[in-house]
Amino acid sequence: MKIESLKNPRVKKWVRLKDKKERDKMNMFLVEGSHLVTEAKKKGVVLEIITTEEKKEARIPTYFVTKEIMKKLTDQVTPPSVIAVCKKQEEEFTDEPLLILDGIQDPGNLGTIIRSAVAFGFKEIILSEDTVDVYNPKVIRSTEGMLFHVKVLRRDLPEFLNSIVKEYMICGTDVTEGVYVEKTAFPPKFALIIGSEGQGMRGNVRSFCDKFFYIPMENTCESLNAGVSASILMYEIYKKGVL
Repeated sequence: MKIESLKNPRVKKWVRLKDKKERDKMNMFLVEGSHLVTEAKKKGVVLEIITTEEKKEARIPTYFVTKEIMKKLTDQVTPPSVIAVCKKQEEEFTDEPLLILDGIQDPGNLGTIIRSAVAFGFKEIILSEDTVDVYNPKVIRSTEGMLFHVKVLRRDLPEFLNSIVKEYMICGTDVTEGVYVEKTAFPPKFALIIGSEGQGMRGNVRSFCDKFFYIPMENTCESLNAGVSASILMYEIYKKGVL
């Protein structure tokens, strides 16, 4: 089907998906670019294909649109040639080792963390309610498709941590009280918490921690980016073969 008007009702619906509230309401999100669309199709979450190229997708409703419409659907300087409308995944909590993110605000940081989580064997990520939306277009692009290879859930962290504290070893980070990851023995059920860029873990989250980790570094560097810290710690845990 070909659509040429910005006033088309379907186009207006797609445009609304740029807003988090509308994504939550419709339980859908947009994925931009051929690589990410391919990864979304592998996951089986694509509902519609929007494209400027005359190439119909098998078994997926395909809409051919103008470049003006494509520009309306993206914030990128150079609009992609294909966008997919995808359905959000209904995920339930399972007993996997957990990566927990407390208030991460930067889309690039969240994307980096998701990519590293997949690389280093973490299959389940819990986001605090105020962490940046995982379906934010900037987050999705920065995951390079790895979003479709990990389970991501959003929870009230204090409430969630209270529900697992008896079963899980809960670990945070601390530059003064922390120990090195390589000196730690991990049980089958453990959770690693990474705090926000500005203030780290909040007190009502920190209080659940059984152990804190420290990343050794030169004295001239006081701290690391949240995405870098998370990646290093996940790598160190991965090397221990506990995932």
